[in-house]
Amino acid sequence: MATFLYKLGRSAFRRRRLVALLWVALLAVAGIGAATAPAATSGSFSIPGTEAQRAFDLLEERFPGAGADGATARVVFKAPEGQKMTDPAHKAVVEETVSALKNGSDQIVSVTDPYTAQAVSQNGSTAYVSVAYKVNAMELTDGTREALTQAGENAQGKGLTVEVGGDALQTMPETGSSEIIGVVIAGIVLVMTFGSLVAAGLPLLTAIIGVGIGVSSITALANVLDLGSTTSTLAMMIGLAVGIDYALFIVSRYRAELADGREKEDAAGRAVGTAGSAVVFAGLTVVIALVGLAVVNIPMLTKMGFAAAGTVVIAVLIALTLIPALLGFAGDKVVGRKQRKAAKAGAAGDVAASTGAKADKPNGGTRWARFVIRRPVMVLLVGVLGLGAIALPAASLEMGLPDDGAKPTSTTERRAYDTLSDGFGPGFNGPLLVVVDGDKATADRTVSTIKGLEGWAAVTPATPNKAGDAAMITVVPKDRPSSVATEGLVHDIRDATGDDVLVTGATAMNIDFSQKMNDALVPYLALVVGLAFLLLTLVFRSVLVPLKAALGFLLSVVAALGAVVAVFQWGWLGSLFGVEQTGPIMSMMPIFMVGVVFGLAMDYEVFLVTRMREAYVHGERPGEAIVTGFRHSARVVTAAAVIMIAVFAGFIGMTDQMIKMIGFGLAVAVLFDAFVVRMAIVPAVLALLGHKAWWLPKWLDRILPNVDVEGEGLAAGTSADGSSGAKPDLVKV
Repeated sequence: MATFLYKLGRSAFRRRRLVALLWVALLAVAGIGAATAPAATSGSFSIPGTEAQRAFDLLEERFPGAGADGATARVVFKAPEGQKMTDPAHKAVVEETVSALKNGSDQIVSVTDPYTAQAVSQNGSTAYVSVAYKVNAMELTDGTREALTQAGENAQGKGLTVEVGGDALQTMPETGSSEIIGVVIAGIVLVMTFGSLVAAGLPLLTAIIGVGIGVSSITALANVLDLGSTTSTLAMMIGLAVGIDYALFIVSRYRAELADGREKEDAAGRAVGTAGSAVVFAGLTVVIALVGLAVVNIPMLTKMGFAAAGTVVIAVLIALTLIPALLGFAGDKVVGRKQRKAAKAGAAGDVAASTGAKADKPNGGTRWARFVIRRPVMVLLVGVLGLGAIALPAASLEMGLPDDGAKPTSTTERRAYDTLSDGFGPGFNGPLLVVVDGDKATADRTVSTIKGLEGWAAVTPATPNKAGDAAMITVVPKDRPSSVATEGLVHDIRDATGDDVLVTGATAMNIDFSQKMNDALVPYLALVVGLAFLLLTLVFRSVLVPLKAALGFLLSVVAALGAVVAVFQWGWLGSLFGVEQTGPIMSMMPIFMVGVVFGLAMDYEVFLVTRMREAYVHGERPGEAIVTGFRHSARVVTAAAVIMIAVFAGFIGMTDQMIKMIGFGLAVAVLFDAFVVRMAIVPAVLALLGHKAWWLPKWLDRILPNVDVEGEGLAAGTSADGSSGAKPDLVKV
């Protein structure tokens, strides 16, 4: 592989104009496609195989045109202190609003009058109008949304407090300046790492190009593939982080080759052949983890995984081709000013000699590695116990999906949620929809059965369809939608009724979604960790090193989940991260973090440990190999981790609770994995294992192909190619 990538890097360097033109053309095509594609009209959410989904399907069959899975809205009215919504003046305002809503859009299925639908609170202070639409929230037109908000604003100016809630107001998550701050921080770290604006700018430029192509492609295909609103945001988050990191490793290796006195084209080839091999395998682990999300069998999550994986593939291809091409354009400017002055002052040999002398001086990575080797047991215990303590809150993990109650108090959706809770009880924000597949007698028995249970606040009479062979019943829980009590009520209804009674609605859908995620976690872990274990065994030609990598990852991801629970569920330091309302952790968070963090964690494992193994197979003792790996890789891995943390942390500033939580979770996971697991626990374990760390059964050694990640085959390959036949230096990823 190293020889093939070496040739690819040299070819891209020589034909840099063609390579750059092709990538720019691809970006333009993707941009035009995104600009001309029809707007995404849906981002449907379905959970195949669950009772809630079967109920929705039955509703569509037996109640055609009812918009069972359509968007909903609630216009909530609150009278001034001491007044009631039944007062004639206030009643007139509400009836005027109902009339305006009915005439506001042809996408509306129904608008309920609170005075005939018993939607006025017992103390008379609050009332609400329910609006049902034919299509889901992403298919609503701007005119429909404007009619909804306008109706609320018109009533607001007539002495009432009016708020609008429901998913009808759902739009694309708002982006803030914090993402830009993350990129700026990444730029600062790159400048500090390279000491050159040009070298620092290359990873940023190529990452932005890669993300631009990926996100534009997702936007262009969103309507055709039914992609949700968060798909492009997550693809941008992951693509930007890995794009910068992969380019960083290639550029860093290129500069190291130049410092060793190689010609620019040869240096570019060697950078792609060595560091590029690590990039390929690191990218493969990320892709495996993201594509593996398909085993959960939730279409939305599968599409998110494939979209993000596609962006990672683009990042790898750009690192292998566009980076060497741009290095050809950059010339000497890719090296810092001090090195350029040294090159002008003396011969290349003198520069190499001075660089070698500088390399002999222990750097921070060398000093840290020697410290770990001297005290491996202490470092291992501190790392494991520290992450274990942070992981403790994960034992209290409660999962659900965020609703309007998790939004900032500055939004009308959140204020409508709170007003309904105050006036009617928290359960009114998450009513259950019970679908009866039977006649009126069966439906009436179902109502009686439900009333015999505990935990409900209201049960409406059964509403049959025209054919009389199905009915709908609305059940309002006593507690909030995401509570354990409400989940218990859903299970109680399902247990107390027969197979011809199905429970659905947003609350039941969230419960089924959480259960499906729990059921898929172990098979997903087995698939992803198993495939990655095989891949790392192939790369490192060791059994214990991949095993140690997998166990370290599990420790870091559980610790990250513990931090997420502490902040978003318990509220610790919540105000610091913009968490205004605590609640259950998003259902997909554990499995999503497992997928993404595993792939990213293996990045650092591959880049750091391949350098150690390369030194070991060249004759260094295990302890010396660890020091060598840190001397050449610690600075770059540290910079890569800081960049990735900055990019992920930038998404914490978004208003969307799901994106905020994912950004925080990924940022702390990379922090724990890069700086505690990879930089402390890994060298400590390797120091304790010694030669055993690199043990591989002979029978397995014979059947495993040699992928040559370290570039050992470059000496013969490059000589045959007519280029420098000098013995390749040890890999400096």
